Amino acid sequence: MFEHHPRPEWIAAEEFLSEVVVHPDPALQQAISSAAEAGMPAIEVAPNAGKLLKLLVQLSRARRVLEIGTLAGFSTIWMGRGLPSDGTLVTCEFLPKHAEVAWANIDAAGLGEKVEIRLGPALETLAALEEEGREPFDFIFIDADKENNSRYLDWAVRLGRPGATVVLDNAVWEGAILDPGMDPVNAPGIIEALRLLGEHPRLDATVIQTVGSKGWDGFALARIR
Repeated sequence: MFEHHPRPEWIAAEEFLSEVVVHPDPALQQAISSAAEAGMPAIEVAPNAGKLLKLLVQLSRARRVLEIGTLAGFSTIWMGRGLPSDGTLVTCEFLPKHAEVAWANIDAAGLGEKVEIRLGPALETLAALEEEGREPFDFIFIDADKENNSRYLDWAVRLGRPGATVVLDNAVWEGAILDPGMDPVNAPGIIEALRLLGEHPRLDATVIQTVGSKGWDGFALARIR
């Protein structure tokens, strides 16, 4: 797995902001601890990023959210809390063990009736969602295998409504976007997705750099035209 290099001051600032502004509650803290206990990688979004996802869901007035990459459900819980009472969230997870841990966390957070975990390869799940004729999604969060990022973006456009918000995580990847040799497995997929964000006729996007416990990274924010 590619190694990130957070600086102590980045972590300290993130912890301060989480304590003073973000206020992650026990259900969210349980999602993180349960992932560690299950031996899952600590690659969930930081608390301040999770709160940003919640606020973006609310600001976009989303009722239907699609998440690609569930892990232990940390970001799922944040986004689910941003939904209105009649909102729904579909999240795609490849590994059964991850889905089991995530479901326990999501249900414990009181979101079991709003969230549907779809197990299997995400590209197959996305194709199935299209075949099922689901209502277009209002908000799509992509945080899965980087090699398929551009394919996930294509599906986001196909499954999202005009005006929908798309967030793509891990858009800087310790600067590997400038030196793909740093991570030949993930960097090419990230770069391809960034080029697609800049060229796709139905996407209007930007990228925000971040630093924190996850190192030097960033996220892309796009609107479907």
